[in-house]
Amino acid sequence: MALRDAIMATLASGEASGYDLSKRFDVGVANFWTATRQQLARELDKMEQEGLIRARVVEQERRPTKRVFALTDAGHAAIFAFSLHEPRPSAIRDDLLVQVETVSLGDLHSIRRSIVARRALSVSKLAAYERAHERLRGTLTHDEYLSAGERIGPYLTLLRGILFERENLRWCDIAAEALDRPAEPWGKSA
Repeated sequence: MALRDAIMATLASGEASGYDLSKRFDVGVANFWTATRQQLARELDKMEQEGLIRARVVEQERRPTKRVFALTDAGHAAIFAFSLHEPRPSAIRDDLLVQVETVSLGDLHSIRRSIVARRALSVSKLAAYERAHERLRGTLTHDEYLSAGERIGPYLTLLRGILFERENLRWCDIAAEALDRPAEPWGKSA
């Protein structure tokens, strides 16, 4: 998936400024795709040039003028075409796992600090995802939302983010506990 597909999926729910898109990415889309504000801005400019989105200028009284983006017909067609493709299997690409893989060669304490830091990040992200999930669901139960909710896509992606971060917490706890155990030097075969 390209960043442009994630942007188009986000704009499918309505127009947004670059700032709004960045916030949507931080809260919702970040559980399956990340991007910096600079990456978003560059991609928005390219997408506008390609006719996938259009921008309109909005004058504001006490704030700078902003551009608000919306999908064009070509953008709607592109996101529909994307939805028809068989997704590629996901893969984990994680610097922390590379550090852990080399624990017998690296600084055990630094690697453990990295695990603790990742755990703290997951706690924070999980809390944000759960708040967004609750706001989206409102007074409906999980089953009620699955049957009658209006924004099922964002609901399901937030649910995936929640489950992902819960699994990250579980793994961090296992990894930290394993590194705390006195053991023979790791990586040596018997």
